[in-house]
Amino acid sequence: MRVALFVTCLADAMFPQVGRATVELLERLGHEVVFPEAQTCCGQMHINTGYQREALRLVEHHVDSFAGFEAIVAPSGSCVGSIRHQHAGVARRAGRVALSHRAEELGARTYELSEFLVDVLGVTDVGARYPHRVTYHPTCHSLRMLRVGDRPLRLLRAVRGIDLVELPGAEECCGFGGTFALKNADTSAAMLGDKLRNVLSTGADVVSAGDSSCLMHMGGGLSRLSSDAGAVTRPVHLAEILAAT
Repeated sequence: MRVALFVTCLADAMFPQVGRATVELLERLGHEVVFPEAQTCCGQMHINTGYQREALRLVEHHVDSFAGFEAIVAPSGSCVGSIRHQHAGVARRAGRVALSHRAEELGARTYELSEFLVDVLGVTDVGARYPHRVTYHPTCHSLRMLRVGDRPLRLLRAVRGIDLVELPGAEECCGFGGTFALKNADTSAAMLGDKLRNVLSTGADVVSAGDSSCLMHMGGGLSRLSSDAGAVTRPVHLAEILAAT
């Protein structure tokens, strides 16, 4: 299958290893991965903060950039959630009916990584090996908007050598929420504190998730704890674990 990679802003700017791991994984499974170089931000930040006019231009550009691909895959439940559940609405509210239909059609063939692996390719064992103690945090958008369910856990359970431990309070938000963490910093920090206490209680070497944004938030907290109390748990994206051999 010819697959287009939507790498997302965070992977492009801060976590390129996540994009590389996604490509390595899909190619190892026998698929051609294409990177449309015209791609930019999907516009989620603009949509969520009320900049609808600016978001409309990004929605149109995104639809144009990924037209013609059989499948689009992103290592982000958050961005895929926006593409699938927000893009068409932005176009429709602006009176762009044709664009809204194109956005809906594109959203239907845009997948978060675990969705694509399990639902489209029909695989749970991707041939990975990762001999570490790992706990998994299901991010809010993947859990509530995309409803990926246990797909990431099914993939992780098939990884050779992994010691996968359950995360207490797994479905509770880590406190990031994009601009929420900036606008409500104290609340965000309190939510992060609860999440990190649960993460550290597992004794895991690694906390994994399907969104770099949430891992960035938890990683920042873990790095501060590490300097204070010797915490050693580190954040690792799901794609990086599945690409490991």
